[in-house]
Amino acid sequence: MARYELLYKASVARDLKGLPKADIRRILSKAEKLRESPFPPDCTKLAGQESYRIRQGNDRILYTVDAVRIVVFVVKVAHRKDVYRR
Repeated sequence: MARYELLYKASVARDLKGLPKADIRRILSKAEKLRESPFPPDCTKLAGQESYRIRQGNDRILYTVDAVRIVVFVVKVAHRKDVYRR
């Protein structure tokens, strides 16, 4: 299986800015694992969207997958109570 390219939306840096460094390391480590397997067993497809989410503690990582271009695009990282708000 091909190794996926991992891209981040510019706003993800702002999402991570206020978090403790240990949490940031865990979130980025979990996101890095998406390169090898963009659909891990703990991922959930979001209803009505072509997006997926994975959990890291109380935070959620929202991402999309482009299988044609072999790209995983991390769209948002936020606390579970705020992640689905627009």
